[in-house]
Amino acid sequence: MGFQQGLSGLAAASKQLDVVGNNVANANTVGFKGSRAEFADLYAASLYGVSSAQAGIGTKTSAVAQQFTQGNITNTGNPLDMAVFGNGFFTVQRPGTNELVYTRNGQFKLDNQGFIVNNGYQLTGYTPDAPGVIKPLQVDAGSIGAKATTAIKLATNVTATATVPTVAFPGAVATAPDPKSYNHSTSVTVYDSLGTSHLVTMYYVKTTNPGEWQVYTRFDSNTMAAATPTTLTFDANGRLAGPVAPIAINVGTLPNGAAIGPDADLDGYPDNTLTVDVNGTTQFASAFAVNNLVTDGYTDGVLTGLVTTKEGKVQAKFSNGQVKDVGQIVLTNFRNPQGLAPQGDNIWTSTPEAGDAQVNTPGAGAVGVIQSAAVEDSNIDLTTELVNMITAQRFYQANAQTIKTQDQILQTLINLR
Repeated sequence: MGFQQGLSGLAAASKQLDVVGNNVANANTVGFKGSRAEFADLYAASLYGVSSAQAGIGTKTSAVAQQFTQGNITNTGNPLDMAVFGNGFFTVQRPGTNELVYTRNGQFKLDNQGFIVNNGYQLTGYTPDAPGVIKPLQVDAGSIGAKATTAIKLATNVTATATVPTVAFPGAVATAPDPKSYNHSTSVTVYDSLGTSHLVTMYYVKTTNPGEWQVYTRFDSNTMAAATPTTLTFDANGRLAGPVAPIAINVGTLPNGAAIGPDADLDGYPDNTLTVDVNGTTQFASAFAVNNLVTDGYTDGVLTGLVTTKEGKVQAKFSNGQVKDVGQIVLTNFRNPQGLAPQGDNIWTSTPEAGDAQVNTPGAGAVGVIQSAAVEDSNIDLTTELVNMITAQRFYQANAQTIKTQDQILQTLINLR
């Protein structure tokens, strides 16, 4: 009888419509991975095996297979949104437990405790204080303290065609020197331990000796000591004739009680002495210019935002221009992703069928990279799904027709006299 075949076909068609409907319903779900219904035939076996003349007895749904193809990447402008381009899943911790689960949904945000979360699931990775240990990433720095400047590296170009100033550079004075007493000057902003800014001013004075310059320094409005200049001597190629020892600036006691400079005596406080490394300074005919400037201090700052690199480093940005590493995101890949168990909320859990979890930083091993300020769209193609829906509908109608035809045949047999 054809009833059994028709009924099995109706069940299979209904399951296919369920799968198609779920795919269509999640066409706009970020990180969603579509599924497809897979079928197998049913065959009756006799005591002596399957006869070549035996007809099949229907079909069954053998599996609903997940399809982990890449979805389109859409830019969002939200710095905490992340998309995985390539293989791998974000590793997140289930709320209230230590269980690690997996997702492709990168719509992250900060909760009230500073954890990076998605629907309550906490994003995990390596933290600066525990490298190699997977734990939830937390932004606990609402501000960053000031750091006293310890050293300055300043390389300039002094003009080779400059003439000796007509006014002698002054002796110990508390006011700025006469501009006619030096050839060039530049200022560098430095910071003390409280984040207060100060100015270190460098004055370059051409001497009567060929290729020779004297450098004077001044800290804020402190008295200048003309007796302690640093001499720079240049060779015929415009380079320093030899290494120059760093210029030491003893700033004395700061009015605000702060300190500046390195902690050479290791007492926990800066020693109020700055150094300026002028190696790299040149003497060419071009105009005076600052070619290289590096300082290591900064004022205090507040958190202004977060950024994520394609390698998965989450960094906090502060108003003083400083960047601090919050953590390193990890991605988890599986030998058989189709073996993962979907749990809803765009979450999968590992199973023995999926294989062992392979944890890597983005771009390493077999995992992809991260694109920040973007999300991965659902991999559903609506056109294909609508065609599949039509096919499943016709499949259902055809199986219903076989049942109807079988019923007509039975009715004919019953009516025989």
